[in-house]
Amino acid sequence: MPGGNSANERKGVFLSYARSDRAQVEPIAKALQNAGFDLWWDALIEGGESFARTIEERLNRADAVIVIWSAASIRSDWVRDEAGQGRDLRMLVPISLDGSEPPIGFRQYHAVDFTHWDGKPDAPAFAALLRALAVPGASGTSGETSFPPRMGRIRSRRALLVAGGGAGAALLVGGGIAWRDGLFGDAARLANSLAVIPFANLGGNASQIYFSEGLSEEIRAALARDGGLRVAAPTSSNSFRGLSEDARTIATKLGVAFLLEGSVQRAADTVRVTAELIDAATGLSRWSQTFDRMLNDVFAVQSEIATAVTSALASRVGSHPRTSGGTQNIAAYDAFLRGRTLFSSDIDEASDRAALAQFDTAIALDSRYAAAYAARSRVRAAIASAYAKVSEWRGPSHIAIEDPRRAVALAPDLPQSQLALAYALYTGRLDVARARAPFERAYALGGGDADTAVSYAFFAVRTGNPAKAIQAVERATGLDRLNPRAFRAAASVQIAARNYSEALHAARQALQLQPTLGYANGYLAEALMLQGHLPEARTAYLAEARDLSKLPGLAIVERRLGNPAAANAAMKALVGTLGDSAIYQQAEVLAQWGQNDQAFAALLRAEAVGDSGLMLSATDPLLDPLRSDPRFPPLLKRLHLS
Repeated sequence: MPGGNSANERKGVFLSYARSDRAQVEPIAKALQNAGFDLWWDALIEGGESFARTIEERLNRADAVIVIWSAASIRSDWVRDEAGQGRDLRMLVPISLDGSEPPIGFRQYHAVDFTHWDGKPDAPAFAALLRALAVPGASGTSGETSFPPRMGRIRSRRALLVAGGGAGAALLVGGGIAWRDGLFGDAARLANSLAVIPFANLGGNASQIYFSEGLSEEIRAALARDGGLRVAAPTSSNSFRGLSEDARTIATKLGVAFLLEGSVQRAADTVRVTAELIDAATGLSRWSQTFDRMLNDVFAVQSEIATAVTSALASRVGSHPRTSGGTQNIAAYDAFLRGRTLFSSDIDEASDRAALAQFDTAIALDSRYAAAYAARSRVRAAIASAYAKVSEWRGPSHIAIEDPRRAVALAPDLPQSQLALAYALYTGRLDVARARAPFERAYALGGGDADTAVSYAFFAVRTGNPAKAIQAVERATGLDRLNPRAFRAAASVQIAARNYSEALHAARQALQLQPTLGYANGYLAEALMLQGHLPEARTAYLAEARDLSKLPGLAIVERRLGNPAAANAAMKALVGTLGDSAIYQQAEVLAQWGQNDQAFAALLRAEAVGDSGLMLSATDPLLDPLRSDPRFPPLLKRLHLS
């Protein structure tokens, strides 16, 4: 048997391809079996087996994944998913069947050219495949077959997303959200990348958890403001809170080179903070220190830790964190941390208003606390957006504008200050022109923060810069690899950019990470509908929990499916349930129904009340039927979107 493998030494190979290419793939499969490989491909599935489960089991048991790229397979979600797992586990062996270029995200891997293979096992193409699989003798070597080392068996696709740093991120390839070369595995760990794991709360007082985690988040934010560092976002980093996994494992999952860990012990007016910077490649400490301080010196500790970490990476990073826009008042800082914890919980209006009260307290204690003004603006805007009546839309937004202006005046280099001002102008005042500068400034200052990158991506794509938007959202998903909201944002950006296949991949990734994530099924459904997959789109819309996405979607898709009664019922529910808070969504439905006059009337009502949904109008595919109407350009011009 070629290669000299005995039966009990046969290496497992998983073959991934598009069903429509089966006739061309079958000779390759046969040749691999004859060469001594334990090959699995879906032709081996027996009747009665669970298709998805069987594929998953065999993929996870394989030692190598051969992906056969073709015009058909580059459009296959399954093939991309399987290729992503092969890449993340360093087992990928690509083949080009018809000369098609692999999707973005896989082009750094040389694909063996099979376009002119004559089916013979001694042909150059097949010999090249054997060399790629490291079969001894194929390239003049001897010894046992050598496959790339496995990173561990993964039991499910969901587990892979957590354990492999997001193999499903490979689903985002193909036209926009393209991972840079080397973002996976050991090569992925950029020399200037690190993650801050939430500091442990010592002392046993559970009520102080907010303080230890808040301190670690403040340090992370200070490091993220350093333009030379790539800092993993808190959602991904926080997923390892309290876990006992080793540094190498965590770093591999997050795709970083270093970890900053620590602990906080607070007693009366004193605090002990221990911090350690760990080199993931060796598992050894690069720097560690314990700080014993009076509580009002905790701010100095934050600064010392951030500076020390930057200094420890000085050979790779040549800059220093910018000013924080913080406070020296420990009571104000304490209120700020409590408010941020409440707001991050995202429970209900009561928790948001409790957060608002904490930020009010922080500002009352320190009237120059820029970060607190920015945070209070964000909470006020959230309350106005989620809970205010239409008649109140203008009021809360006008109040919110004063806080970010104060934050910018106090700390113009604080990204959160610029972002708060940009958001208030953009969604509160519908003032695109004046929002542009603070959005650009926030991204320039805080592009290392995933939330900032996502906010900028939304603005960029809605104002006619899809390339910048895709670059920003790619950065966000790279920084926050386990955050479903980052991938949901990617889906929205890709829909606006008219990249519907990529939007599908992003929405599915978000739902794999969090199946109950609001609006993710809505984006999935919209991408399906815009590609003409109407029954699947209806199913996805029915799975969406948020009426603001679900009801207009059903009104459109049911109409397209030829179910006018169901479509009318969905529209009636939209108007009856959400009323004027969904004027823009009513305009979307009417435009898709071909009722242009009624759609324009709804848009004008939305403009009159300041519906922030209008910020979507320049790039919203659902308004495409209106774009040739002479009334549409003036609307965009008034909104500064043209």
